[in-house]
Amino acid sequence: MKIAYLTAGAAGMICGSCLHDNALAKSLIRLGHDCILIPAYTPIRTDDEDVSIDRIFMGGVNVYLQQKMPWLAYMPRWLDSVLNQSWLINPLTKNAGKTSPALLGALTISMLRGAQGRQRKEFQRLLDWLSCDIEPDVMIFTNLLLGGGIPEVKRIGTTRVFVTLQGDDIFLDSLPANFRKRAIELMQGLVPYIDGFLIHSDDYADRMASLLQIPTSRIHVVPLGIDVTDFRNRGRPKPSPETFTIGYLARMAPEKGLHRLVDAFIAIANRPEAKHVKLKLAGWMGPQHAEFWNEQKAKLNRSGLGDRWEYLGSIDRIEKAKFLSSINLFCVPTTYTEPKGLFLLEAIAAGTPYVQPDHGAFPELHRRMQMIDRGRCLGTLFQADSLDDLSAKLVQAIVDNPKLSGVSERILEEIDITIHAQRVLECLQPNSRSKSAT
Repeated sequence: MKIAYLTAGAAGMICGSCLHDNALAKSLIRLGHDCILIPAYTPIRTDDEDVSIDRIFMGGVNVYLQQKMPWLAYMPRWLDSVLNQSWLINPLTKNAGKTSPALLGALTISMLRGAQGRQRKEFQRLLDWLSCDIEPDVMIFTNLLLGGGIPEVKRIGTTRVFVTLQGDDIFLDSLPANFRKRAIELMQGLVPYIDGFLIHSDDYADRMASLLQIPTSRIHVVPLGIDVTDFRNRGRPKPSPETFTIGYLARMAPEKGLHRLVDAFIAIANRPEAKHVKLKLAGWMGPQHAEFWNEQKAKLNRSGLGDRWEYLGSIDRIEKAKFLSSINLFCVPTTYTEPKGLFLLEAIAAGTPYVQPDHGAFPELHRRMQMIDRGRCLGTLFQADSLDDLSAKLVQAIVDNPKLSGVSERILEEIDITIHAQRVLECLQPNSRSKSAT
């Protein structure tokens, strides 16, 4: 099967969607399919071998300039090509997170209008390449926000179109109300052109079906998978009676709930049962969150805990496996309802106990692991939005301090990216029926 997979770069940030798209494309290639991973906006950044092509469509610089100056749509194509080069896009988009919501709103609407929007030349360049050079059997869009050109894709041939929904609502909620409303209307208008939607949890499937008016017959709930290679046969360290480490691995961002974990750590740090506890943080810190991050550091230091926490920065794939295997407890208490929970799967693959909020994809992942491992469970859930319950669950995990021998082979087999890719391939077949995770 020839698959064109359009993924969205995140302006130099390591994001879960890029990691998932790259791992899935790599696995589809290993399974013998001709999968072409196509970056949009910016080059992708991943912690594994990057299998995307060395070419960018709808480059972030061109998209931005054509929104601000519509006459640039008439530039010669050779100049477009220059502006779509990685060496130029990367430095010019590194502060993209600071872009104003109003400009993002107008840009989102224009992109969703596809051939009728200000970026119509960018869509046409992609369509020309797909129809003349690639002629895919299937095209996968990493989100529907990229899908403005889907009606044209459906008109140029027999390509089946699938869209992965893995956080579109989070972006929509960041837009001003008038832009959010219009964007949802345009996305709803694209739904009839799409053969199927790939979603990683029943919770998110229900919410997006309601928001975008998607017929349930077109929804495929495919349990998430990750590459477990780096976690296999990696033994967990023996629990130390001197130190208990709570670990956080995600963006240094409010939506990931970093402030909740900091507040809970401060609340429990001086309790008798938690005086040996330390906090270890790792993950990307974007310029738009510098003030937030400084506030969290200041809170920790004002509380007299300066010697009981550390920040490792953005870590690579090997360092990630070591980090997750070295901590006693994993916690990323997101404020939003997480659509997939990739970072939790990584912690589970490392055999690391967890405390996560009881919303979004987390309850499903929690139940899924229990079912696979015959009732054995690595972690627990806390009442979302309750600092008291989070603190209590952290203390309970510290007291219990389970001496785990590692994750079971049954779990590793179930969450492996190859199994995930095989499930995705079933959904991509003509006349495939909708599937649910439960």
